[in-house]
Amino acid sequence: MHARTRNLRSLGAILIALMLSSPVAAREPAVDTAASNTALVRAAFEAWRAGTGSVFDLLHDDVEWTVAGFSPVSGIYRSKAAFMDDAVAPIIARLSTPISPTVRHIVAQGDTVVVVWNGVATATDGSAYRNHYAWHMVLEDGKIVRVIAFLDTWALEQLMR
Repeated sequence: MHARTRNLRSLGAILIALMLSSPVAAREPAVDTAASNTALVRAAFEAWRAGTGSVFDLLHDDVEWTVAGFSPVSGIYRSKAAFMDDAVAPIIARLSTPISPTVRHIVAQGDTVVVVWNGVATATDGSAYRNHYAWHMVLEDGKIVRVIAFLDTWALEQLMR
Protein backbone atom coordinates (compact mmCIF):
# COMPACT_ATOMS: atom_id res chain seq x y z
CA MET A 1 0.00 0.00 0.00
CA HIS A 2 1.24 3.40 -0.85
CA ALA A 3 2.40 5.54 2.11
CA ARG A 4 0.08 8.39 1.19
CA THR A 5 -2.97 6.06 1.14
CA ARG A 6 -1.98 4.67 4.57
CA ASN A 7 -1.69 8.21 5.93
CA LEU A 8 -5.09 9.22 4.54
CA ARG A 9 -6.73 6.11 6.07
CA SER A 10 -5.05 6.80 9.41
CA LEU A 11 -6.18 10.41 9.27
CA GLY A 12 -9.73 9.28 8.43
CA ALA A 13 -9.76 6.88 11.39
CA ILE A 14 -8.52 9.62 13.71
CA LEU A 15 -11.21 12.05 12.46
CA ILE A 16 -13.96 9.46 13.00
CA ALA A 17 -12.67 8.74 16.51
CA LEU A 18 -12.62 12.46 17.31
CA MET A 19 -16.15 12.96 15.99
CA LEU A 20 -17.50 10.06 18.03
CA SER A 21 -15.86 11.31 21.20
CA SER A 22 -16.82 14.96 20.74
CA PRO A 23 -19.28 16.68 23.08
CA VAL A 24 -21.68 17.16 20.15
CA ALA A 25 -21.89 13.41 19.55
CA ALA A 26 -22.23 12.78 23.29
CA ARG A 27 -25.22 15.18 23.54
CA GLU A 28 -27.28 13.41 20.92
CA PRO A 29 -30.09 11.44 22.56
CA ALA A 30 -29.89 7.68 22.44
CA VAL A 31 -33.66 7.48 21.91
CA ASP A 32 -36.09 9.46 19.83
CA THR A 33 -37.83 11.61 22.44
CA ALA A 34 -40.80 12.45 20.21
CA ALA A 35 -41.38 8.78 19.37
CA SER A 36 -41.10 7.58 22.97
CA ASN A 37 -43.37 10.38 24.25
CA THR A 38 -45.91 9.61 21.52
CA ALA A 39 -45.90 5.93 22.51
CA LEU A 40 -46.44 6.83 26.19
CA VAL A 41 -49.32 9.18 25.45
CA ARG A 42 -50.93 6.82 22.93
CA ALA A 43 -50.76 3.94 25.44
CA ALA A 44 -52.30 6.15 28.15
CA PHE A 45 -55.21 7.08 25.87
CA GLU A 46 -55.70 3.40 24.96
CA ALA A 47 -55.74 2.47 28.65
CA TRP A 48 -58.26 5.24 29.31
CA ARG A 49 -60.50 3.98 26.51
CA ALA A 50 -60.20 0.40 27.87
CA GLY A 51 -61.01 1.57 31.41
CA THR A 52 -57.64 0.42 32.79
CA GLY A 53 -55.94 3.80 33.29
CA SER A 54 -55.86 7.32 31.92
CA VAL A 55 -53.64 10.07 30.64
CA PHE A 56 -53.81 11.55 34.13
CA ASP A 57 -51.60 8.65 35.30
CA LEU A 58 -48.74 10.36 33.41
CA LEU A 59 -49.07 13.67 35.27
CA HIS A 60 -46.10 14.91 37.27
CA ASP A 61 -47.07 15.91 40.81
CA ASP A 62 -46.07 19.50 39.98
CA VAL A 63 -47.81 19.65 36.60
CA GLU A 64 -49.04 23.00 35.34
CA TRP A 65 -52.37 22.36 33.59
CA THR A 66 -54.18 25.20 31.83
CA VAL A 67 -57.81 24.77 30.79
CA ALA A 68 -58.27 27.35 28.05
CA GLY A 69 -61.35 29.44 27.51
CA PHE A 70 -64.20 30.42 29.78
CA SER A 71 -65.87 27.60 31.65
CA PRO A 72 -66.43 26.73 35.31
CA VAL A 73 -63.10 24.86 35.33
CA SER A 74 -61.05 27.14 33.03
CA GLY A 75 -57.85 28.41 34.61
CA ILE A 76 -54.36 27.35 35.59
CA TYR A 77 -53.77 24.48 38.01
CA ARG A 78 -50.28 24.24 39.47
CA SER A 79 -50.28 20.66 40.76
CA LYS A 80 -51.75 17.28 39.92
CA ALA A 81 -53.77 17.35 43.14
CA ALA A 82 -55.25 20.79 42.41
CA PHE A 83 -56.12 19.83 38.85
CA MET A 84 -57.69 16.50 39.81
CA ASP A 85 -59.63 17.98 42.75
CA ASP A 86 -60.72 21.30 41.27
CA ALA A 87 -61.17 20.50 37.57
CA VAL A 88 -61.51 16.77 36.97
CA ALA A 89 -63.60 15.84 40.04
CA PRO A 90 -66.38 18.39 39.35
CA ILE A 91 -66.67 17.10 35.77
CA ILE A 92 -66.73 13.44 36.83
CA ALA A 93 -69.40 14.29 39.43
CA ARG A 94 -71.74 15.29 36.59
CA LEU A 95 -71.20 12.12 34.57
CA SER A 96 -72.81 8.71 35.04
CA THR A 97 -70.27 7.08 32.69
CA PRO A 98 -66.58 7.76 32.22
CA ILE A 99 -65.49 9.84 29.23
CA SER A 100 -64.51 7.51 26.41
CA PRO A 101 -61.75 9.09 24.33
CA THR A 102 -61.15 8.60 20.62
CA VAL A 103 -57.79 9.89 19.42
CA ARG A 104 -58.03 11.60 16.04
CA HIS A 105 -54.46 12.81 15.63
CA ILE A 106 -51.14 12.90 17.49
CA VAL A 107 -48.27 15.20 16.52
CA ALA A 108 -44.98 15.22 18.41
CA GLN A 109 -41.76 17.16 18.26
CA GLY A 110 -39.05 16.71 20.86
CA ASP A 111 -40.60 16.85 24.32
CA THR A 112 -43.98 18.11 23.06
CA VAL A 113 -47.00 15.99 22.12
CA VAL A 114 -50.27 17.40 20.80
CA VAL A 115 -53.32 15.14 20.83
CA VAL A 116 -56.57 15.96 19.07
CA TRP A 117 -59.34 13.77 20.42
CA ASN A 118 -63.08 13.43 20.96
CA GLY A 119 -64.72 12.37 24.19
CA VAL A 120 -68.19 11.03 24.83
CA ALA A 121 -69.99 10.15 28.05
CA THR A 122 -73.45 10.15 29.60
CA ALA A 123 -74.33 12.92 32.03
CA THR A 124 -76.11 12.18 35.32
CA ASP A 125 -79.33 13.58 33.81
CA GLY A 126 -79.11 11.00 30.99
CA SER A 127 -78.07 13.48 28.29
CA ALA A 128 -75.08 12.88 26.03
CA TYR A 129 -71.86 14.73 26.75
CA ARG A 130 -69.68 15.14 23.66
CA ASN A 131 -66.62 17.29 23.40
CA HIS A 132 -63.66 17.91 21.12
CA TYR A 133 -60.22 18.48 22.60
CA ALA A 134 -56.69 19.47 21.62
CA TRP A 135 -54.14 18.96 24.38
CA HIS A 136 -50.68 20.49 24.02
CA MET A 137 -48.48 18.51 26.44
CA VAL A 138 -44.82 18.84 27.42
CA LEU A 139 -43.15 15.76 28.91
CA GLU A 140 -39.98 15.34 30.93
CA ASP A 141 -38.65 11.90 31.84
CA GLY A 142 -41.93 10.22 30.88
CA LYS A 143 -44.13 12.56 32.92
CA ILE A 144 -46.42 15.33 31.70
CA VAL A 145 -45.20 18.62 33.22
CA ARG A 146 -47.22 21.23 31.28
CA VAL A 147 -50.53 21.16 29.42
CA ILE A 148 -52.73 23.63 27.64
CA ALA A 149 -56.10 21.97 27.08
CA PHE A 150 -58.30 23.45 24.36
CA LEU A 151 -61.91 22.23 24.25
CA ASP A 152 -65.46 23.19 23.44
CA THR A 153 -66.14 25.21 26.58
CA TRP A 154 -69.80 25.64 25.63
CA ALA A 155 -70.31 21.85 25.79
CA LEU A 156 -68.52 21.79 29.15
CA GLU A 157 -70.59 24.72 30.39
CA GLN A 158 -73.79 22.86 29.51
CA LEU A 159 -72.59 19.79 31.41
CA MET A 160 -71.68 21.80 34.48
CA ARG A 161 -75.10 23.50 34.76
